Amino acid sequence: MPCAPWFTIVPIPMKLDDALRGTLILDGGLGTELERAGCDVTDRLWSARVLMDHPAEIAKVHASYLAAGAQCITTASYQVSYPGFAQAGLSPSDTEAALQKSVRIAREAREAFRATHGTDSLIAASVGPYGAALADGSEFHGNYGCTFQDLVHFHRQRLSVLADSGADLLGCETIPSLEEAEAILECVRATTARAWFSFSCADGQHTSHGEQIAACARRLDPEPQVVAIGVNCTAPKFVTPLIAELRSSTRKPIVVYPNAGRKWDAVNRRWLGAAENADFATLAQEWFDAGARWIGGCCGTTPDDICRLRQRLAA
Repeated sequence: MPCAPWFTIVPIPMKLDDALRGTLILDGGLGTELERAGCDVTDRLWSARVLMDHPAEIAKVHASYLAAGAQCITTASYQVSYPGFAQAGLSPSDTEAALQKSVRIAREAREAFRATHGTDSLIAASVGPYGAALADGSEFHGNYGCTFQDLVHFHRQRLSVLADSGADLLGCETIPSLEEAEAILECVRATTARAWFSFSCADGQHTSHGEQIAACARRLDPEPQVVAIGVNCTAPKFVTPLIAELRSSTRKPIVVYPNAGRKWDAVNRRWLGAAENADFATLAQEWFDAGARWIGGCCGTTPDDICRLRQRLAA
């Protein structure tokens, strides 16, 4: 998909420290883009099944977002977890291999694009929430019925693998509650990795579980390994007020990558309703003006959306 000419917001070659001082264009939806390409994502492992069985399809999506102007691509590790893979009959070694493979595919896509276009990008290793492994939509409410230590145990091993995988940072995403953010933070502290933390939110003030997003930002703001704080897989209509709440409680970069505004049907594993991202570029400009600096899309957004976003913010 042509989206020329290429422009530079963050210096090339790209370094994470440069991104912390500037604007960063993220990619868009991965699972929904795989589905749009004809991949079967109805399995409880979602995009992780495609990662294992059809890795070339993952590489194509990464390439399409880089061509659209994304300066950071996110790995297909969101749904990869030791308990989730065990329930699918896969071994711990299969899980570790999938985590490493997700980063390797992203790095290869980056290297190929750099070789032909002379431009660079960052790679964020996706760390999905506990609810992703449950495959029941609970990342959109966070009522897991487990202990804090259960959450730490769930995240610790895979986060350790991703921290040593060669990714530039961790993208800890779709976090529904402050408690799960605390559990992930405990695991991040056991590594040398840096990470963004982004929450799924129910409205313009609260996480999906009900905490004030401003309180979450205040808690994470003093943590040196947390490099950006924000929201993702949240309806676009809530993003601007959420940025205001975040901005009141942190000076770190605000990261936002909302979904297309549709509702997730966890029973039938599909998105329902009408999309709200018809003018994604205008919305992105609004989020930028409100204070967000790392901007992209989540489920239901496409390379075309990222291309328009890039052109608008480069104007």
